[in-house]
Amino acid sequence: MNIGLLQTDEVLPETDIHDILRNDRRRNVIKCLQDRGSEVSLRDLAEHIAEIETSESPPPSNIRDSVYVSLHQTHLPKLDDAGIVDYDSDRKTIILRKSARQVDLYMEVVTRYGVTWATYYRALGTISLLSIVLASTNTPFVSAIDPLLWASLFLMIIAVSTLYQFWSRRWLYLQQLL
Repeated sequence: MNIGLLQTDEVLPETDIHDILRNDRRRNVIKCLQDRGSEVSLRDLAEHIAEIETSESPPPSNIRDSVYVSLHQTHLPKLDDAGIVDYDSDRKTIILRKSARQVDLYMEVVTRYGVTWATYYRALGTISLLSIVLASTNTPFVSAIDPLLWASLFLMIIAVSTLYQFWSRRWLYLQQLL
């Protein structure tokens, strides 16, 4: 599939996004660059991805070298052609482009704990509503705490969760400001 160069105002087709994200190494490249939020050397990126793949730190040198070669020859040029990263093959540096936000929606399906944010907030809302109703109907143990305090507690949990979610995605919001 020929993705071609992505201009800053062009939208990457959904089929191309799926093609890019169907490979674990390409997804890991994007995640690593999102987490770091700055330019990364190919050597550091290869070592990080090899650590993920082997669960060893440091990873075995043959795995690290294999990852390095596949990133350099296949995955980074494909991501660069798609407009997701800027890969300088001479300097061996990679930086995430603003257009990477287009694939972000497709990557943020689940949290690092295996639960989607939508499921997390839905469960939290249901538990909070149930707690407030039980406290209002004088249910033992739960009604010992005022419903207003239950509501305040769950609002605080939702606020902290939202701040965490924003903090973990800060690269995206900072790039939007630039």
